[in-house]
Amino acid sequence: MWGLLLALAAFAPAVGPALGAPRNSVLDLAQPATTKVPGSIPARNSSLAQLPAETANGTSEQHVRIRIIKKKKVIMKKRKKLTRPTPLVTARPLVTPTPAGTLNPAEKQETGCPPLGLESLRVSDSRLEASSSQSFGLGPHRGRLNIQSGLEDGDLYDGAWCAEEQDTDPWFQVDAGHPTRFSGVITQGRNSVWRYDWVTSYKVQFSNDSRTWWGSRNHSSGMDAVFPANSDPETPVLNLLPEPQVARFIRLLPQTWLQGGTPCLRAEILACPVSDPNDLFLEASAPGSSDPLDFRHHNYKAMRKGSELVGWAEGRWNNQSIDLNHNFADLNTPLWEAQDDGKVPHIVPNHHLPLPTYYTLPNATVAPETRAVIKWMKRIPFVLSANLHGGELVVSYPFDMTRTPWAARELTPTPDDAVFRWLSTVYAGSNLAMQDTSRRPCHSQDFSVHGNIINGADWHTVPGSMNDFSYLHTNCFEVTVELSCDKFPHENELPQEWENNKDALLTYLEQVRMGIAGVVRDKDTELGIADAVIAVDGINHDVTTAWGGDYWRLLTPGDYMVTASAEGYHSVTRNCRVTFEEGPFPCNFVLTKTPKQRLRELLAAGAKVPPDLRRRLERLRGQKD
Repeated sequence: MWGLLLALAAFAPAVGPALGAPRNSVLDLAQPATTKVPGSIPARNSSLAQLPAETANGTSEQHVRIRIIKKKKVIMKKRKKLTRPTPLVTARPLVTPTPAGTLNPAEKQETGCPPLGLESLRVSDSRLEASSSQSFGLGPHRGRLNIQSGLEDGDLYDGAWCAEEQDTDPWFQVDAGHPTRFSGVITQGRNSVWRYDWVTSYKVQFSNDSRTWWGSRNHSSGMDAVFPANSDPETPVLNLLPEPQVARFIRLLPQTWLQGGTPCLRAEILACPVSDPNDLFLEASAPGSSDPLDFRHHNYKAMRKGSELVGWAEGRWNNQSIDLNHNFADLNTPLWEAQDDGKVPHIVPNHHLPLPTYYTLPNATVAPETRAVIKWMKRIPFVLSANLHGGELVVSYPFDMTRTPWAARELTPTPDDAVFRWLSTVYAGSNLAMQDTSRRPCHSQDFSVHGNIINGADWHTVPGSMNDFSYLHTNCFEVTVELSCDKFPHENELPQEWENNKDALLTYLEQVRMGIAGVVRDKDTELGIADAVIAVDGINHDVTTAWGGDYWRLLTPGDYMVTASAEGYHSVTRNCRVTFEEGPFPCNFVLTKTPKQRLRELLAAGAKVPPDLRRRLERLRGQKD
């Protein structure tokens, strides 16, 4: 499976903590398929979650570290060959003239043209047409590769374009907007919980004016080529054209489909921009960025090369078939059970919950990747994190798991709901794609009506998510950012994806300085106190100091009563004000040892106890017994 882990870390001082920079802030990333025997009901490999992926760290001089890790499990599938298969990864070296005009004879055909943009929504709904549609929710605008349906069939968000049953000559048409060199087609069947529909073969036609059409022909027979299509709803099937064709319009004409079903498909078109020989059209401008960055996939075979074939369901499981997206320990359940029993926070802490015993056993189903991330999180006291996913445009925040057992979705906020909503809004409000008021929803939910943010559990429950684990096991506040409608963007989409998210990423990182920060020190030694607890009145979630006694506590603007406490010390409470000004409010504490702690230290140092004090202690012990 595929996952991308991006960590951006801002460091604070390792010794002698200062308030000039956050100790740690982080950003992460990560990423479902169905298989079916032709003519039978497909078996679904369902998974519930998404893997969080990146985090960061800290010293006073600001540094940025970027680490990328990619991992993937390759699944080989066999399907019935309906006709002689077309080569999937080769193309003719030269382009021949077509009715669209002539190209430079020396111009070579690339080994693979990029996607035209049906999946990424670069191709607008108005440029998709069809011969007929069963309903609006099955209209041509739903014929996009990897589009996901809603829970109910027949609503406005169905999972494909489907022609009417009585349509004897169905077709699905795409307007490229200008002369384009079409080189291939990728198709899927209908995404649905209840129905099974897919096209098993189709023809392809081209036009410059949508009235006069010509077909893609076989070299050997000179007849219209019939391309083998799908044998299950979800596996993407690529067909390269025998000869690339230059035209403005392309049509897919289903020839056969699943018996008992209707012609339904989702598609992506592979196409390269060209210059019109008569200069009647401006050359199509590819999405770009002015930043001098190397915009390409930095391996796993260049992100599995024309990435549209990866499939929607890929990217969750590691080589051990473990879903990394919800492989972290479920700490929500023990916390909520303790709260119901009135044990929080006096008996059971409301923070840094320990790992359950079952999770630490050698034979526990815990992926090595998950263990490594947990070890990393324990080593570095992260403050802020975001795990980056693909396939939607929304920011979701904890809790990701519903409090009501077995509830599929339910609003389940954390005690820090105000902070998480702030963080999510900051990212969504700075993301260019999320702020585009003209864009359509990616799949079946319009998150823009809620500002493009959502409580994770109110979207769909995810037990064992990294967001919840970070919040309950560490000091780190983490959200999930769904970056793009396209789960696996093609290489040529990366510059635009960078532009869409660049300011949002930087603005989000700056939020690590929102709240209070300081150092908890010992009055006698003036040394920092590690693992001191920082509690804020009215918020049932505490954080702890790092090894140097420094801490960072994210809070929205306002006045707070804050208490610092540590074992063997008297607690101290003070007022701390968070303003809209840049930087955290300095809120330091000096703690005094209790008499009992001083006595323990004397005894540990080998000091002799005076006789009267010894007798007193013995009497106290006797009374206690």
